[in-house]
This record gives sequence, C-alpha cells and structure tokens, in this order.
Amino acid sequence: MEPSARTFTRPGRRRKYALPATFFAAVLALAGCTGEDPPSPTGPPTAAAPATTQGNEANDAGTSARGIPQLVEDMAPSMVTIFTEGGLGSGVVYSAEGLILTNEHVIRGSSQVEVGFADGQRVPGEVRAADEVTDLALIQVDRTNLPAPTFQTTLPRVGEDVIVMGSPLGFENTVTAGIISGLHRAIPDSAQQSLSLVDLIQTDAPISPGNSGGAVVNMRGEVVGISEAYIPPQAGAVALGFAIPAATAVEVAEELLADGTAEHAYLGLTPGALTAQIADQLGIEADSGIVVLAVDDGGPAGEAGLEPGDVLESIDGVELRTPEQLLGELRKHNPGDTVQLRVLRDGDGQDIKAELIERPVGNR
Repeated sequence: MEPSARTFTRPGRRRKYALPATFFAAVLALAGCTGEDPPSPTGPPTAAAPATTQGNEANDAGTSARGIPQLVEDMAPSMVTIFTEGGLGSGVVYSAEGLILTNEHVIRGSSQVEVGFADGQRVPGEVRAADEVTDLALIQVDRTNLPAPTFQTTLPRVGEDVIVMGSPLGFENTVTAGIISGLHRAIPDSAQQSLSLVDLIQTDAPISPGNSGGAVVNMRGEVVGISEAYIPPQAGAVALGFAIPAATAVEVAEELLADGTAEHAYLGLTPGALTAQIADQLGIEADSGIVVLAVDDGGPAGEAGLEPGDVLESIDGVELRTPEQLLGELRKHNPGDTVQLRVLRDGDGQDIKAELIERPVGNR
C-alpha cells in the first residue's frame, strides 16, 4: 500500500506539494538535495524602516480596536498585488519610499514584476533582495509617500481577532476574517521541501492561492504576519492557514536592506523523522528524536562528531520530535552560537557541543 500523503499549498504561485507521511525509502535520494539559489540581490535601496510596536500592552493603552469595515478601508492602500510571468501574489508596503515586502516564492525566478495598488495604478517593480530560507523578498517601485503600516514586533495572542488581506485567485483587495489559532507552528513533513515552513502563526482566516505575501492584520491595524501557506480541504483540513510572524519579517527585511542578504545559523545536517521502521533498522528503541540522514563535510555537525544514523534527541535541552522542530529551534540562534546536542548512538546517549556557522550560499 502506498503511504498516505499530506499536502500543503503555498498560495502565491499555485503550487502543491505532496509530502509522504514516511520517507525512509527516499532517504538516499533526499540526503543530497538542495534548493535552488535565490535571485542574486542587488544593492539595497535607501528607505526608512516601517513603524513597529513592541507589545500588546502598549498597543492596548494607546489604540482602540476599530470595526472591520473601517479597518479594511484604512489598510487597503498598504496592500498590493504582485504580477509575474508565472502568476500572481500579494504584498505589503514596507516603507513610504516604494519598498514592498512579499514572499520569495511569489517572485522566484523574476527580477522584474508589476505591482498593482488599491488606487488602480500598476507600476513596474524591481526585485531588490530575497531570502529563500525565510521565504521573504523586497521589491522596489518608483512611487513615494506610500502608506506603510505598523508591523507588530511581538507575537499576537492566541484567540486574537485578525483579518487576512490579499489577492486570492486574482480577486484583488479581498478580505477574510478569523482568529489567531496557534503560534510556533510547523507544516508537518515539510523539512525536506522547504526551510521556511516552521515557527509560523496559524490562523483560521481563509487563505487561498494568491494570498501569499499579503498581510495578517489585527484589529488595531497592525500587521502581525505575512501570509505563507495553507493546508487545502482535500487534505482533510478546515481553515488551516499559516503566516510568517511580523517580527521575523521585519528582522529579515532589515538585514536585506543592509547588504542584500540575511544570516542564518547552520548546523550542517539533514534531519529526518524517526519512524518505527527507522528505529527498528537502527536497532534502537526510541519514541522521540530525529534521525540524522546526512552530515555535511566540514560543517558544525560533522566537526562535532555527528554521523548519519545518529538520533538527535534534544538541542539546548529542548526535546525534538520532528525535523521541523529542529529548524524552528535553529531560527532562535545566530552564527557563532554554541548549542548543546543530546545524541543517541548505538543505544548510548552522549552530549555534544556544536558551534553554528552562517549558512553557506546555495545550502537550503
């Protein structure tokens, strides 16, 4: 019997990925795979950073929630539609000087795009920088005095009301509503396909193809997330949408503005799910942890002594159950940080320290 498949869709370019629930038979094929390089960035534009807020307490004290119709009217000028040869997606004004924030997968393969605004204008846009690891990109257009929204740089509360704004299926300036359903989410079984689908905000506000790069907005008119992906109904899901936290988006955008690149901590191994079949083949009894499928030559994991077939049980004391969880934990670190790894090898546990490095160019 073929293994069941989980599907998720990144809404910007109408692509669907079938992810096997188990993938041990494909370990050798996947171990050496890398993603395609992001478009070569050019020098960053000079632009003022967007306004940010630091916490709900400050927001609650100074700003009252507004009704959805008024909120939509206020926020619409800050939302854009991005047209490429391969399709369309959404975006958010990042600065008044014509800088637009969107998903990297929306503009992938393009250096020039067209950007449509709520006032009906459509203008050329240049892709200035992109980061495939976090799936974020910046576009420069020749317009000024654009209304840049406030980006909330702390996580929203679970249960908080939000709206999603974007251009699903080409229906520009579409709004859906829901709540924040969860934080620190990862798309199951996504680690072999993408590094970006971890540490996400979950919402039940409907997200569809074309919403990618658009905004998740709270009732105070603050951007709390950038729409990233959804799990479609044919996978058995009901209203499961995901967004990149605004704090991550701002941090990466500012790095891209500084020098055209974003830094990411790199451990140098390929993680895999520790299924019962894999545990049996390794001759171990383990109900948690992730298996090391491959180790990069000269990478931190290899230098620290990790080997293919090791089971990584924890990082800095945080128990690991999925490859996506490891990727999420690495997001919290910077190149140069030292992490403590708990490793199971041949039934024996050992503690190993590894010093993280900056992700080499071309590595996923």
